[in-house]
Amino acid sequence: MTPERDCPRCPRLVAYRAEYRAREPGWFNAPVPSFGGLDAALLVVGQAPGVNGANRTGRPFTGDYAGVLLYNTLVKFGFARGEYQERADDGLVLVNCRITNAVRCAPPQHKVETADKASCNPFLQAEIAAMPNLRAILALGGISHLMTLKALGVKAAGHVFAHGALHEPRAGLLLADSYHVSRYNTSTKRLNAAMFEQVVGDIKGFLRA
Repeated sequence: MTPERDCPRCPRLVAYRAEYRAREPGWFNAPVPSFGGLDAALLVVGQAPGVNGANRTGRPFTGDYAGVLLYNTLVKFGFARGEYQERADDGLVLVNCRITNAVRCAPPQHKVETADKASCNPFLQAEIAAMPNLRAILALGGISHLMTLKALGVKAAGHVFAHGALHEPRAGLLLADSYHVSRYNTSTKRLNAAMFEQVVGDIKGFLRA
């Protein structure tokens, strides 16, 4: 489910990883492992680690702005406990929730390419298969949405990405879509806290039902 530290599958990402290991030897600079238990009912799927965020800290959505909206919202809806402080040792604990990335290594300019998706998708597929209590997946962005469907073996036709869209790719499993919680999206007002909270609230309601 987690690539080895020196995973060689994506030459472009391997080269970028090596560049940052030389530049910032104290950073994590490796495929970022998932955060949270495999027994969780909710899996949050991001696109890829940020080079100055998770690639630096070793925890998904930690160390850059994207984690602020994500983790604060998870705390608000009971999917996390503690206070997000943008570092991996802040004591934050996930509750019935697990967070991963569709691509596990930081890509240059945070742009995921087709080869990256193909090489990394088996890890997402294995992760989903290893979660016996999984009932809901939150896809952050269109790439995460498509890679989740591929990992599930479900065709994208009939499951079009849109913010706030709710899908049932297989019986009893909810796939909820949100725009990515990136600084760009929040700065341009494409996504705000109320919009994101609506999606997480829908997931909470589904899991309670």
